[in-house]
Amino acid sequence: MAARKRLVSSTEPSSDSKENTQRKPQEQTDPPIAPPKWGLLLKLSLFSLPYLYLIFYHYTIEPELRRSIIINAGMSLAGFFVTLRMIPVASRYVLKRNLFGYDINKKGTPQGNVKVPESLGIVVGIVFLVVAILFQYFNFTADSNWLVEYNAALACVCFMTLLGFVDDVLDVPWRVKLLLPSIAALPLLMAYAGHTTIVIPKPLVPHVGIEVLDLGWMYKLYMGLLAVFCTNSINIHAGLNGLEVGQTVVIASAILIHNIMQIGASTDPEYKQAHAFSVYLVQPLLATSLALFSYNWYPSAVFVGDTFTYFAGMTMAVIGILGHFSETLLIFFLPQVLNFLLSLPQLSGYIPCPRHRLPRFDPQTGLLTGTNDGTLVNFFLRNLGRKSEKTLCIYLLVFQAIACCFCFMLRYFLAGWYK
Repeated sequence: MAARKRLVSSTEPSSDSKENTQRKPQEQTDPPIAPPKWGLLLKLSLFSLPYLYLIFYHYTIEPELRRSIIINAGMSLAGFFVTLRMIPVASRYVLKRNLFGYDINKKGTPQGNVKVPESLGIVVGIVFLVVAILFQYFNFTADSNWLVEYNAALACVCFMTLLGFVDDVLDVPWRVKLLLPSIAALPLLMAYAGHTTIVIPKPLVPHVGIEVLDLGWMYKLYMGLLAVFCTNSINIHAGLNGLEVGQTVVIASAILIHNIMQIGASTDPEYKQAHAFSVYLVQPLLATSLALFSYNWYPSAVFVGDTFTYFAGMTMAVIGILGHFSETLLIFFLPQVLNFLLSLPQLSGYIPCPRHRLPRFDPQTGLLTGTNDGTLVNFFLRNLGRKSEKTLCIYLLVFQAIACCFCFMLRYFLAGWYK
């Protein structure tokens, strides 16, 4: 979480401006940002082994579908390297425009006085959209049934990325932020032509009397609310170096594995296509987020800004909606749900809510102490004791991974009984 500082220059000419017309003042240049953390990326690359095992060995996937997934993965890998290259370039430009912040969790140390470029999530959003748009050339035809919804999903992501960047620049009030995802979700809601039914859980069928319930317009309302929740839940579960991008990487990895498993286990072509649709969006999200993670991990060389949190939340929302696994997505978001419930008294105004609900940092020890603010970050510190920022972020990301594993176990044990 950054406390942004803006420089305001006066438009009035100085009294000695005429004396200085013949010479240009030397511009102060900021030092380049730290390079990406390649060691971290190398360790994270080991987690690609389950994905490779499932797609090439464990499941028998149709050659044409596998080809599309591999092409998408290759384009996503290219997007990863482009993002790595573009983040330092974009950092120089945002620093020139005084779009930077100071790390509050390092206040009182030399690192706390370093200008950290803000809103670098814009790079991830742009590269993601370019990859996703170009991929249409290799997979979709002009008469494809999925083409309209695919582009509607990209329109939502593009709209949300723009609104997130506007929020970073204009510092939009919190209550207005709640409305932004509902506006950005309009293209998908208007273009959605899929089913609006839900399957009643088998234990409830004798009591309800039907197996399938058509919700009609209420289903689209649910889609809009899901988009609002996913977008804002990523945004408020923040405040540590690497936490916003880290939780996105963990959830996106779980979504990818879930989709590959569903494609491999199903024999329904439409069901497979729905999950393939999700794969085509989640692979570029994961690749570009990993590139940003290498710069944003502790100690952060860049801040992601609301641009990234809005972009990531909306992308995962449209992936879950059009992949028809919104229930699974919400279980993947279990830490975000808990953080929202802890935050509800402050967000509703029942308890005073400060601008930055961050833990207290002790510059002497380098440790964080939990406050009484209702966030999962402070909840962990209050119950586990004082931690360094890096250690606390690792704990939270491990908890995120445990929630995703719990979801897989829940689906396994409830399969055939629940639905």
